[in-house]
Amino acid sequence: MTPQHNITPENVTPATDWWRDAVIYQVYPRSFADADGDGMGDLAGIRSRLPYLRDLGVDAVWLSPFYASPQADAGYDVADYRAIDPMFGTLPDAEAVIRDAHALDLRIIVDLVPNHCSDQHAWFRRGLAEGPGSVLRERFHFRKGRGQNGEEPPNDWESLFGGPAWTRVPDGEWYLHLFAPEQPDFNWDHPAVQDEFRSVLRFWLDLGVDGFRVDVAHGLVKAPGLPDMGHGEQLKLLGNQVLPFFDQDGVHDIYRSWRTVLDEYPGERIAVAEAWAPTAERTSLYVRPDELHQAFNFHYLNTAWDAAALREAIDSSLEAMRPVAAPTTWVLSNHDVVRHTTRLGGGLDRARAATLLMLALPGSAYLYQGEELGLPEVTDLPDEVRQDPSFFRDSGQEGLRDGCRVPLPWSGDTAPYGFGAGGSWLPQPDDWAGLTVEAQTGDPDSTLELYRTALALRRRLPGLGAGDAVEWLDAPDGVLAFRRPGGLICTVNTTKTPAPLPAPGRILLASRQLDAAAGDFTLPADTAVWWEE
Repeated sequence: MTPQHNITPENVTPATDWWRDAVIYQVYPRSFADADGDGMGDLAGIRSRLPYLRDLGVDAVWLSPFYASPQADAGYDVADYRAIDPMFGTLPDAEAVIRDAHALDLRIIVDLVPNHCSDQHAWFRRGLAEGPGSVLRERFHFRKGRGQNGEEPPNDWESLFGGPAWTRVPDGEWYLHLFAPEQPDFNWDHPAVQDEFRSVLRFWLDLGVDGFRVDVAHGLVKAPGLPDMGHGEQLKLLGNQVLPFFDQDGVHDIYRSWRTVLDEYPGERIAVAEAWAPTAERTSLYVRPDELHQAFNFHYLNTAWDAAALREAIDSSLEAMRPVAAPTTWVLSNHDVVRHTTRLGGGLDRARAATLLMLALPGSAYLYQGEELGLPEVTDLPDEVRQDPSFFRDSGQEGLRDGCRVPLPWSGDTAPYGFGAGGSWLPQPDDWAGLTVEAQTGDPDSTLELYRTALALRRRLPGLGAGDAVEWLDAPDGVLAFRRPGGLICTVNTTKTPAPLPAPGRILLASRQLDAAAGDFTLPADTAVWWEE
């Protein structure tokens, strides 16, 4: 079914520049809610929980991939960009999620995976069947191998999941895959690839989605000639590695063409870049006024819990985005990294303080499902239940992403804690009964109620997310203090010891229970406070 600009007042929200200070909640579909009892989350489960997200106070919901896929990489290996994988439901189920979300004043952002597809994609399967010289192979990166008989890969690139980035097919040619062998990279120099993805954009925009999160946005274009690592003038430095397959300048022409498509539609449809660039300045190129709208701020996500480091990350992030008039984004957790309750090293107190700091910064904030419950990383999953494909490779990524993907606890005292009637695809810890939505709802000391209150205040006091700068205030070593528009002040103690400081006003919200402050005040360790002057 190909929808024909199914745009009605009921399925599109009005233009408001909403994305500049939006709070966007990431749903990892297989781990959010299971409606059919097969142990796997699905679209019907998401639909049933939309009122929870409305009541939480977020502005938009980002859905990780639910497309037809063999699931070699949890759906990031897409076989059909216009079809729903049966494990998640049907296309009408997706339409119902979009429709119900809009009725609840929630926007929907869907994942788009343009760097690579599944080896079961129709183009790739046909290219394999037709053999060398097939026009379909030109839409991917097929090459002859090196060595006397072509027995060596065409270059020395390594997959991010470990091992060579090339796989040889029976007829002797090799194809490129920056990730798993089941994920062949598209050749974005080919016009058919560019045309196809503009068509995919329109397909989902016609169904009413409000935007796209662009997976591996920095990876679509490869250096000309596919040179070995460390050779060629076109290469870009990312961290300590020279990567001829990331952050090439040619990606920006692609995103300019996408912006033209997005701007054809009412309601301010947006695109968000997952762009791992070497600097904040390089990241800002993805969000120039004629390109994408936002880019994830991985510099901030990777910053240690240290006042000086955080201040530098905040300032440099804001400064980089200011020349292109794009909002800065802030994120602490997602489906690919250790949950910040564990990663920051200070447990739940530190995680709650980090949340209030993030939500007081100007721009847009991203939440990952379950962080509002204070969920920790699950670090003791047995090898036999793991599903992250990189876990099974010899090298590359750590292969431990399953720990942040364990299904959510909704209710009850034992697993699967209301996730669904049929268990859960990854086992949940036995001690999560106190972390369920049911257990935390109404408890003023719970992390869930902290998030609900913070998001309600952020919506009522727009100065918390406004502007493109913070006004830093004097503070003791290890403490951050800054003013936001409307007479709002945030103070954060990143140290392990209490810090005395003058109370700048009336406490609006604190990351832990505090006595009312007057005059001199002691800010506990790993604590953040919002004040009204």
